[in-house]
Amino acid sequence: MPSTYFTRSIEPVLKKAASEFPAFMLTGPRQSGKTTLLKHVFGKDYRYVSVEAPDIRAAAYEDPRGFLEMYQAPVIIDEVQNVPDLLPYIKENIDNNRSRSGQYLLTGSRNLLLMEKITESLAGRAAMLNLLPLSRREAEGRPDKPFPWESKHTEPSTVKVSLHGIWESFLRGGYPELNANKDRDIALWHSSYIQTYLERDIRGLRQIGDLSQFQSFLRALAARSARIINFSDIARDLGVAVNTVKSWLSLLEATFQIIVLRPYHANIGKRLVKSPKVYFSDVGILCYLTGLRNPEHAAAGPMGGQILETAILSEIVKTFSHRGIDPQVYFWRTSSGKEVDFIVESEGTLIPIEVKQSSTPRPAMASSVKSFLSDFGEKASAGYVVNLGDMTLPLGSNVTSLPYVEL
Repeated sequence: MPSTYFTRSIEPVLKKAASEFPAFMLTGPRQSGKTTLLKHVFGKDYRYVSVEAPDIRAAAYEDPRGFLEMYQAPVIIDEVQNVPDLLPYIKENIDNNRSRSGQYLLTGSRNLLLMEKITESLAGRAAMLNLLPLSRREAEGRPDKPFPWESKHTEPSTVKVSLHGIWESFLRGGYPELNANKDRDIALWHSSYIQTYLERDIRGLRQIGDLSQFQSFLRALAARSARIINFSDIARDLGVAVNTVKSWLSLLEATFQIIVLRPYHANIGKRLVKSPKVYFSDVGILCYLTGLRNPEHAAAGPMGGQILETAILSEIVKTFSHRGIDPQVYFWRTSSGKEVDFIVESEGTLIPIEVKQSSTPRPAMASSVKSFLSDFGEKASAGYVVNLGDMTLPLGSNVTSLPYVEL
């Protein structure tokens, strides 16, 4: 458990869910802080049990009613994906006292096996929430900071930017333990995390005999992060079937390791690229898988732009998810080559965001955003060019240069 507790922006969402639903399910990747969070917010009033230990898991399987009698509500049941057959009995208990809110607070580190059981057992009875690794806002102690398009403050400004500090934070990533204990060996931690992930989640979900081949797939995918995915290329490079690649990709998405970004479609009379892009949900894992261990090498290497894009998308997705909002983020690319890295749909409007690794923003960098604004008219609001500079300033009509640290 980290020695430092980070205030998470999802805390009020959890309290609201516990006051309105008989149960909630908090899912997210391993080590994202689910247990620490629930104990911090609810620990004084709730019993706690983890069903990850083999003996406790066996007790829950063999006598589910007796197990729930021993751990009576209100209770936090951790890693419930290990005993999905427990969910119908939780439903039974809820239905016996439907008016009582906050009876069962459940956590799980994968969606794939849980979703069917939850749909069958807890539909209408449980709120579904996701906890991802720390957003930059949370790591910096500013969990409630709004996005620039949500703020009325649009005047030009200058911020202090430490490029070394930014790239070092990318190598570290967002997992709470690494952020709470800055002396930890980053590469060793990520290596151990991936090995644990492969052994517990991947082998538990699919009968994958050769985990080294799956690890090769992880590295091949990391090298293609922020690019349009070509299943055939990956399958050919690894010597596996295309359907195998698609199945493995689904596993990564179900265990919160990747974000599949789909193109934004609208009837604007132009042919758009339809294949998705894939990003790793944690920029630290991406850096580790691509062999980057040094901030200077990460900044100067060929992956620099992809790393920055990953960090920005991750920040957007984490922030929305931790508000209890399903992130609506896309990319836009026409067959003629016009492209905007991210399109954020928020409160009925489209916000185009272009990413540039440069520290010196120029008006020419806004051309794709301006093209999008022209094509979408009133459907779109002012756009941004997010970069590694230190100044918030206009790059033309309705386009702002935004330092990454101000996102």
